[in-house]
Amino acid sequence: MTNARVAAKSRKTKETEIRVTLNLDGTGQYEIHTGIPFFDHMLAQLARHGHMDLTIAAKGDLEIDGHHTVEDTGWVLGQALHEALGDRRGITRFGHAYVPLDEALTRAVVDLSGRPYLVYQVEFRIPRIGDLQTELVEEFLKALVQEGKFNLHVESLYGRNQHHIAETIFKATARALHAATRVAEDGGDIPSTKGVL
Repeated sequence: MTNARVAAKSRKTKETEIRVTLNLDGTGQYEIHTGIPFFDHMLAQLARHGHMDLTIAAKGDLEIDGHHTVEDTGWVLGQALHEALGDRRGITRFGHAYVPLDEALTRAVVDLSGRPYLVYQVEFRIPRIGDLQTELVEEFLKALVQEGKFNLHVESLYGRNQHHIAETIFKATARALHAATRVAEDGGDIPSTKGVL
């Protein structure tokens, strides 16, 4: 790889302040602090299993709830991903992964098409896991695909333990993203008949 696929992005509003650095060709190193420990644990899965180096520092209005912090983290991480991909020349473009964790199994499929779209087929049976509202998993992924400009289908195939289900969502998404972002040895072409992604 001749060109480093790295990006640093930030966002500051009256509700949150988010800073993200991303290296798509890293080794899975991470330093993540959002003020929501279970969310940090999920983002660590994204970094480790996506083989990306990731630093996230987020401060938000957690005295209200985690919504703004989680959503805005997705926005800024998506922006970093989009920037790090550049013109997407030579990327595999498509990726998929099935990830189990004990009794739970999730499938994630990615198309780095330049067109944001999320299909999310997951139903949690409890309103929160640790300190993370479970409905915010979908909000994070919506923001991530919107700003990352890619298509993501996530389906929880089965599972009972809600922690396991959440963890397989992030691990499967990470593995699918890793596969889709790989670049051909010769640098390749834009993987589209349109000539642009």
